[in-house]
Amino acid sequence: MGETLTRFLAVAAGGAIGAMLRYAVSLLVARAWHGEFPLATFLVNVTGSFVLGMVVAFGAERGGFDPLTRLALATGVLGAFTTFSTFEYETSRLLEQGAFVTALLNVFVSLAAGLVALRLGAALAR
Repeated sequence: MGETLTRFLAVAAGGAIGAMLRYAVSLLVARAWHGEFPLATFLVNVTGSFVLGMVVAFGAERGGFDPLTRLALATGVLGAFTTFSTFEYETSRLLEQGAFVTALLNVFVSLAAGLVALRLGAALAR
């Protein structure tokens, strides 16, 4: 099997896992949270940012993962797990519904918490 095909298969396998994890988080949060704020997407994006920081720092800086594993984790699992497009859609819906404060809160808190989580994940992996 060619090297390129192997990489694509690693991303695809990781993506399947990430998508299933994303769906599981949505189901779990939906059971406990009924508020206006899109909590499941927020949690997924912050958690994904944290884990991405760990994967990149541990894999690249400490040699903890081979390049194929890092590709499967970072691009596959975390690419499918995090949901920026869903984040944008949910924020747009909040704006359309007139929930301007909640929409702005979603944008600013998601960006800030995701950045902090990424940095913490990288620091922990180091």
